[in-house]
Amino acid sequence: MIVALAVLQLVTSVLLVVLVLLHKGKGSGLSDLFGGGMSSSLGGSSVVEKNLDRFTVVIGLVWAVCIVGLGLVLKVGT
Repeated sequence: MIVALAVLQLVTSVLLVVLVLLHKGKGSGLSDLFGGGMSSSLGGSSVVEKNLDRFTVVIGLVWAVCIVGLGLVLKVGT
Protein backbone atom coordinates (compact mmCIF):
# COMPACT_ATOMS: atom_id res chain seq x y z
CA MET A 1 0.00 0.00 0.00
CA ILE A 2 2.82 2.38 0.89
CA VAL A 3 4.65 1.68 -2.35
CA ALA A 4 1.51 2.22 -4.45
CA LEU A 5 0.76 5.55 -2.74
CA ALA A 6 4.39 6.64 -3.07
CA VAL A 7 4.44 5.86 -6.80
CA LEU A 8 1.11 7.67 -7.28
CA GLN A 9 2.52 10.60 -5.32
CA LEU A 10 5.58 10.76 -7.56
CA VAL A 11 3.53 10.59 -10.77
CA THR A 12 1.06 13.26 -9.65
CA SER A 13 3.90 15.52 -8.51
CA VAL A 14 5.54 15.41 -11.92
CA LEU A 15 2.18 15.92 -13.65
CA LEU A 16 1.43 18.96 -11.48
CA VAL A 17 4.74 20.57 -12.37
CA VAL A 18 4.11 20.00 -16.09
CA LEU A 19 0.51 21.20 -15.93
CA VAL A 20 1.38 24.36 -14.04
CA LEU A 21 4.08 25.18 -16.57
CA LEU A 22 1.57 24.70 -19.41
CA HIS A 23 -0.74 27.40 -18.06
CA LYS A 24 -0.79 30.70 -19.84
CA GLY A 25 1.30 33.27 -18.02
CA LYS A 26 0.00 36.71 -17.13
CA GLY A 27 3.36 38.35 -17.67
CA SER A 28 6.82 37.48 -18.85
CA GLY A 29 7.43 34.60 -16.49
CA LEU A 30 8.57 31.03 -16.66
CA SER A 31 5.84 30.04 -19.13
CA ASP A 32 7.36 32.41 -21.73
CA LEU A 33 10.67 30.60 -21.37
CA PHE A 34 9.07 27.36 -22.56
CA GLY A 35 7.19 28.94 -25.43
CA GLY A 36 4.14 30.15 -23.54
CA GLY A 37 4.64 33.66 -24.86
CA MET A 38 4.15 32.63 -28.47
CA SER A 39 0.65 32.71 -29.82
CA SER A 40 -0.72 29.41 -31.03
CA SER A 41 -4.06 28.30 -32.39
CA LEU A 42 -4.87 26.34 -29.23
CA GLY A 43 -3.44 28.85 -26.77
CA GLY A 44 -6.26 31.34 -27.08
CA SER A 45 -9.05 28.80 -26.86
CA SER A 46 -11.05 29.18 -23.69
CA VAL A 47 -12.21 25.54 -23.87
CA VAL A 48 -8.64 24.27 -23.83
CA GLU A 49 -7.73 26.54 -20.93
CA LYS A 50 -10.81 25.47 -18.94
CA ASN A 51 -10.02 21.81 -19.52
CA LEU A 52 -6.41 22.38 -18.49
CA ASP A 53 -7.64 24.11 -15.33
CA ARG A 54 -9.99 21.25 -14.53
CA PHE A 55 -7.32 18.62 -15.13
CA THR A 56 -4.87 20.53 -12.94
CA VAL A 57 -7.41 20.75 -10.10
CA VAL A 58 -8.20 17.03 -10.32
CA ILE A 59 -4.52 16.07 -10.29
CA GLY A 60 -3.99 18.45 -7.36
CA LEU A 61 -6.80 16.79 -5.41
CA VAL A 62 -5.36 13.33 -6.13
CA TRP A 63 -1.97 14.63 -4.95
CA ALA A 64 -3.49 15.96 -1.71
CA VAL A 65 -5.35 12.68 -1.06
CA CYS A 66 -2.07 10.81 -1.56
CA ILE A 67 -0.37 13.04 1.01
CA VAL A 68 -3.11 12.39 3.56
CA GLY A 69 -3.20 8.67 2.75
CA LEU A 70 0.55 8.30 3.12
CA GLY A 71 0.44 10.18 6.40
CA LEU A 72 -2.30 7.97 7.78
CA VAL A 73 -0.70 4.73 6.60
CA LEU A 74 2.69 5.70 8.01
CA LYS A 75 1.17 6.87 11.31
CA VAL A 76 -0.80 3.64 11.77
CA GLY A 77 2.20 1.55 10.74
CA THR A 78 4.43 2.89 13.51
